Amino acid sequence: MSYVDVWKQLSWDDVRLSIYSKTAADVERALRKSKRDLEDFKALISPAAEPYLEQMAQQSAALTRKRFGHTMAFYVPLYLSNLCANACTYCGFSMENRIKRRTLNTAEIERECQAIKAMHFDSVLLVTGEHERKVGMEYFRDALPPIKQQFSYLAMEVQPLDQHEYAELKTLGLDAVMVYQETYSASTYAQHHLRGNKMDFEYRLATPDRLAKAGIDKIGIGALIGLEEWRTDCFFVANHLDYLERTYWQTRYSISFPRLRPCEGGLQPKSVMSDRQLVQLICAYRLFNPEVELSLSTREAPDFRDNVLPLGITSMSAGSKTQPGGYADDEPEPELEQFAISDERSVAAVADAVKRHGFEVVWKDWHHAYSG
Repeated sequence: MSYVDVWKQLSWDDVRLSIYSKTAADVERALRKSKRDLEDFKALISPAAEPYLEQMAQQSAALTRKRFGHTMAFYVPLYLSNLCANACTYCGFSMENRIKRRTLNTAEIERECQAIKAMHFDSVLLVTGEHERKVGMEYFRDALPPIKQQFSYLAMEVQPLDQHEYAELKTLGLDAVMVYQETYSASTYAQHHLRGNKMDFEYRLATPDRLAKAGIDKIGIGALIGLEEWRTDCFFVANHLDYLERTYWQTRYSISFPRLRPCEGGLQPKSVMSDRQLVQLICAYRLFNPEVELSLSTREAPDFRDNVLPLGITSMSAGSKTQPGGYADDEPEPELEQFAISDERSVAAVADAVKRHGFEVVWKDWHHAYSG
């Protein structure tokens, strides 16, 4: 069994109707509860909850401080390659986009690592396009060990792999994997994934199951907000999280909520989420699950990131470059980027902003920081 079996029992249209049918009474009931279920989550992300945002924010902030204290974990993405064998309508790395392609070699990876270490990071997220032949297991076997020697926590966001491959990467130092479903609507998914292995909706959907069975410490899930109606997609993320925590309770989980950003061959979002609605979603996730880690990337604007971080966020990227060689190259090439960055502040500037809000920056992952 995998989450695919759970997902097949749910109707997208029924879920959407249920969310939009929630009333103020449902929201007030959810806010009074100390432990919320999926029906409460529907109420908290519904239009009916929008007038209660201040109350949601206060409760969310209190829950986050109780569980995570006044700390904010920092991580940075390290792009190893922008090669991709998929055609996806929303991604700058799509094989159909005529951009320069680059895959870092051993010496270039070392230069990137040194540049990142100079910024004090000790938690790094390795990112590639999805190209199994040129940037697959053979490449990862060579790349991971020397990177792991320099960072205490190593995460990856690459193409979905088989369980035994994840188990092998764990022996090479892999701690966490982020694998976003993009959208939980199979029909919409098919409209945006036109060529390549990523067309296999169910294989991707079952990836967190394979990760948990392989013993990976932390799994990140989420939807790309804008491909479909955001409330329904984000309910499925919560449903997926609920299944994973019940089935694989030893594993830690994180949620990201990237909104579509401008990219090469740009796509107009089907569902536009306002800043206020993103705050609502962040608070709803926290009220639903006080334990889950919530991550906010540099896709979002500086002012928004600064203002929302006390409400439920536990980790954030800073100083991000979304192209291979972005940290060590004297003049990084923007045409290599996966998407445009919104928060372009230096790492030091972001850290200063976090400290001004009364938070301590944690450069290692939570697990290692708290275990000594």
